[in-house]
Amino acid sequence: MPVAFHHHQLPNGLTIVAEADPDAHTAAAGFFVRTGARDEAPPVMGVSHFLEHMMFKGTDRRSAEDVNRQFDELGAKYNAYTTSEVTCFYAQVLPERLDAASEILADILRPALRDDDFTTEKGVILEEIAMYKDQPFWTLYERAMEEHYAAHPLAHRVLGTTGTVGALTSSQMREYFTSRYSADNTTLALAGRLDFDHAVRHIEALCHAWQTTRPQRDVAPPAPPRGASFTLEDEKVTRAYWLMISPAPSAQDPRRYAAMMLAQVLGGTDNSRLHWALIETGVAEEAQAAYDPRDGCGDTFVFASGDPERADEIVAAVNREIDNLVPSLTPDDLQRLRNRLATGVTLAGERPGGRMQRIGRQWIYNRAYRTLEEELEAINAVTLDDLREVSRAFPMNVRTVGLLRPKPA
Repeated sequence: MPVAFHHHQLPNGLTIVAEADPDAHTAAAGFFVRTGARDEAPPVMGVSHFLEHMMFKGTDRRSAEDVNRQFDELGAKYNAYTTSEVTCFYAQVLPERLDAASEILADILRPALRDDDFTTEKGVILEEIAMYKDQPFWTLYERAMEEHYAAHPLAHRVLGTTGTVGALTSSQMREYFTSRYSADNTTLALAGRLDFDHAVRHIEALCHAWQTTRPQRDVAPPAPPRGASFTLEDEKVTRAYWLMISPAPSAQDPRRYAAMMLAQVLGGTDNSRLHWALIETGVAEEAQAAYDPRDGCGDTFVFASGDPERADEIVAAVNREIDNLVPSLTPDDLQRLRNRLATGVTLAGERPGGRMQRIGRQWIYNRAYRTLEEELEAINAVTLDDLREVSRAFPMNVRTVGLLRPKPA
């Protein structure tokens, strides 16, 4: 039997979407909450990520030890993550254990938020922030996002800052949780071998009391970037790191497929323009580009690193490849991209865990479903003219650029 898509909305607004595959050997469930750093007021920056941690600290029915032990007893592969726009809690299990895994997930999404746990976990978050400060890429990336988005909430740091997390109170967290972690701001995505009608009844029994709050998100496009550039110096780094951010299509824009392919031609891991110009020649140690679609807007990133003495050479080579990208495009480039992306999309969709993530994020961003086959058709439909058009609409000469290098002795 073919994979079948199902959709149902509970009376309180919680949405359930599923790809049921009777031939799958596993099943997956993920609660996607449409909230992240961009939905936070500046004084509580980092609260979404902090809440992700608190979900695993226990509920009125389970201690933190119970949560971890019971997931382990199910043999579940489980985790959570927070981005600027979504927080996800998921588990992958054998099909007969899907109900039990869904029950634990639903329970931890109504956490106790005890003051003692809050105080303890705040220390963990502050340590995590300190750890990321020692990672050159993230130091550069966070500063670049602040420069690029300025007053827009996409400038917010997902982890928050030492100041915002240090000053955060448990009452502020509870207020944010109540307003954003509502039924109508949550999508449950299921995939694999499952009975959808049974799953709906099960989830309704678990989640029927969740409140409806009608939370909003401002998805108006941010102001055009100012074209800022900056340089950071740090005595702890020994290499030079260069990062560029440029506007790109949003997650809702049909040109997103062309933008993804253009970034791959420029800086995919292998056989890209940057790979041959910088990595194979030994000019740089890292060189890559990526497209990041967002709610209402998007970004193209270019990143390179190498010997500080060759920083100017690295930057000149990157700029040269960007300038020559569109004139150098060939039908062979397009066919290689189609084949590579088709393989990647198909591999990601082979397992229920990958399908669950795909349909969950689809629904969060577009409130719509596209089959794996439709995604592949969209990729295969992209033409060289489409790549050229997206480059004209989103030229990479509109950019925010940052350099991190060793501090002179």
